[in-house]
Amino acid sequence: MSPATSGTPLRRRSAIRNAAAAALAAGMLLVTTACTGSGTTTQGRGAATAFQLTDKTPAPAGDVDSFTWSIYAEPTTLDYAHAYDFPPNQILANVCESLLRWNPDLTTSPNLATSYTNPTPTTWVYQIRPGVRFHDGTTLTADDVVASLRRNLDPQTASVWANPFRNVKSVDRTGPLEVTVTLTQPDSTFNKYLAAGPGTVESAATLATSGNDYGNPQTGVNCTGPFSFGSWTSGQSLTLERFGDYWNPELKARSGRVKFVFLNDATTRVNAFQSGEVDGGWMVPADAYAALRGTAAGTLYFGRNTTVADEVVSNLKGPLGDARVRRALLMAIDREGILKAGVGGVGEVAHSLVTDNLWNDAPAATREAIQRDLPRYPYDPAKAKALAAEAGVNGQKVVIATSPLDSQTTIITQAVAQAATAIGLKPQIDSVSAEKYSTLFTDPAAREGVDLFLTFWNTSIADPLDMYGVLRSDAFSNYGGWSDPAFDAAVDRAVAAHDPAEHTAANAEAQRIALRELPWLPLYTQPVSVFLGKRITGVQPSIAYLYYPWAAEIGASG
Repeated sequence: MSPATSGTPLRRRSAIRNAAAAALAAGMLLVTTACTGSGTTTQGRGAATAFQLTDKTPAPAGDVDSFTWSIYAEPTTLDYAHAYDFPPNQILANVCESLLRWNPDLTTSPNLATSYTNPTPTTWVYQIRPGVRFHDGTTLTADDVVASLRRNLDPQTASVWANPFRNVKSVDRTGPLEVTVTLTQPDSTFNKYLAAGPGTVESAATLATSGNDYGNPQTGVNCTGPFSFGSWTSGQSLTLERFGDYWNPELKARSGRVKFVFLNDATTRVNAFQSGEVDGGWMVPADAYAALRGTAAGTLYFGRNTTVADEVVSNLKGPLGDARVRRALLMAIDREGILKAGVGGVGEVAHSLVTDNLWNDAPAATREAIQRDLPRYPYDPAKAKALAAEAGVNGQKVVIATSPLDSQTTIITQAVAQAATAIGLKPQIDSVSAEKYSTLFTDPAAREGVDLFLTFWNTSIADPLDMYGVLRSDAFSNYGGWSDPAFDAAVDRAVAAHDPAEHTAANAEAQRIALRELPWLPLYTQPVSVFLGKRITGVQPSIAYLYYPWAAEIGASG
């Protein structure tokens, strides 16, 4: 769920969500020399576009009393059932824990569940870790897990994570430290989602006591993570405190306190980095990477991401209803030019709606075959114009919705409009407020009359199905109402297939169809960005920061 900037309520899935989002853009840094070192991987083609992905920043030399962290917007809640955006998730990742854990290398490991089994195609049994304490000192039981998971099934909760639970029939306590989930049909992704927000565990007693006030500034949350909720001053900051009774010694917090400061203005945030007023922050403003590259105040890092910038085709009743016109438009978009002008050349043109690292579970030969089979749309305005003319394009109007959030968004919108003109369409750019732009992702009425809009879409699990599932005919996030029976069948096969080879094959078939028909137009991928001031170190740059307790690993630099 992430916008080019911040994210929609429907998922950080990058849907330009608010003015702060602007800042988020992509935070990419141009590295003029391609160098590698311990824990880094060079990306890009050639010295002019090379950048480094860092697996882990230098290890801390010791603990630190506290550090401050900037966030581009204040969370609306810390209720895990409603946390689907960058601000709340990056905080909750350090306070609340899930049954499984999504690690920075995008693998999954046991967490509050020590193990799990899948005795039948529709049954998952979880053994709950003994001796884990909530922040109020009470002990974790199976009842807490049941209460926490069941909230996602309750329509009254209106959980943003309801979709991962769509095939869940029941969640039951089957032992003091055992929970059984029964499905209505096999679902290969359900268990994977329990390493993210859907698997969050809260105290059943706290949920019952807090009621509708759960997760607000007064009540906070009561979970099991390395930090506990401290205080929340609306409009200013939120503080977490180290939890002394945390169960996992490997992730015990190195800092006694973390203060999250809400800095909506991008310039203010960058100035705070440079002055040392704040010690760090995720999602560095795109316009600031050049300045932060040379500052003595700290270091800008880049890490693994699962985000792709896409232009969503939201109206299939107009000229874009013809797949040939969608293909022509993509071929006419200068995506390399967008990368160069918008993010200093750091990133890569996307040939798919998912990043390559989501296929890591497949054998190398299979991954190579999947890449070879992808339809390609190289930049070719002349060929694009001819294809559009063949499809009957002759000056029809297309409306491109945007919001004036940052230079990157503006550059993309202008490039898409230029491409539309190049193939014979008449583009109209409608610039709306960030709040109104957000409704494009939640209200079908808001999309009336809009042909295209931008999103930066990331996944919550390392599985292409997390993306392609949203394009199924009946999916809420299928914003254009695109429908293809063969695609739906491939998605259904992928959902039902637990065998890795079958699952990969079905995902690959869904991808081939989506890339042939282009209900969304893939533009480019970008790395996660994070700035660390010179006082601190230890973080692992990765999109997993939305669910992994990244702040616990931060300590004092040498």
